[in-house]
Amino acid sequence: MDITWVFTIFLIGFVGSFVSGMLGIGGAIINFPMLLYVPSLLGFVAFSAHEVSGISAIQVLFASFAGVWVYRKGGYLNKTLIIYMGSAILIGSFVGSFGSKFLSESGINIVYGILALIAAVMMFIPKKQIDDKPMEEVTFRKPLAIILAWIVGIGSGIVGAAGGFLLVPIMLVVLGIPTRMTIATSLAVTFLSSIGGTIGKLITGQVEYYPASILIVASLLAAPLGARAGEKLNTKVLQVILAVLIVATAIKIWADIIGGV
Repeated sequence: MDITWVFTIFLIGFVGSFVSGMLGIGGAIINFPMLLYVPSLLGFVAFSAHEVSGISAIQVLFASFAGVWVYRKGGYLNKTLIIYMGSAILIGSFVGSFGSKFLSESGINIVYGILALIAAVMMFIPKKQIDDKPMEEVTFRKPLAIILAWIVGIGSGIVGAAGGFLLVPIMLVVLGIPTRMTIATSLAVTFLSSIGGTIGKLITGQVEYYPASILIVASLLAAPLGARAGEKLNTKVLQVILAVLIVATAIKIWADIIGGV
């Protein structure tokens, strides 16, 4: 393969994984549109939506694991939340990723667009001021967390996104989890989700191994750097960055969907 192509794929993975570690998302909110559009814009053969969803699933698996590894000693991982939401999203992501083979290219893009739109709207809903609340006093509604994680798992499994960009606003807005705990915990839940999603993509043959291996290397290098940066940034700044990324992605995806109709 052309060295320029390899560098392009690596850079896409590096950017997505850095953002993954910094904001507690899997990185697919960045990688999905970049993998879908950037190679073709530079004159390379374009990936299909199925290929992008498979490659993204692999990238998210390694990026989320690398990010969690950095956060493991910071005291921000809510183990109870990880168990409840992680179990539900693992099942949902496997169902979604396995069933995605029956969807068309436009169908996968529409599912991604819907998820991004929901996440964008949620990021602008007023949030409870609980960032100063002691971590040991944080509570949440378990049945609601399970149901939401299962739904997110199905949708994210379809697009290979693991759902991190939806988990963060859900934890912040619906469950009332403090920002830093949300970022660390959502990465752990995203990792569990990506296991189910990756298995489903592998079984259904939707993974291109060579570009996926490039993204794995990029993820292992960039996600820890992003996690360390996230620990230093103000929580309001982190929320604004995430909101801008989600809104920009939602606008781009829906512009292309509507333009293709």
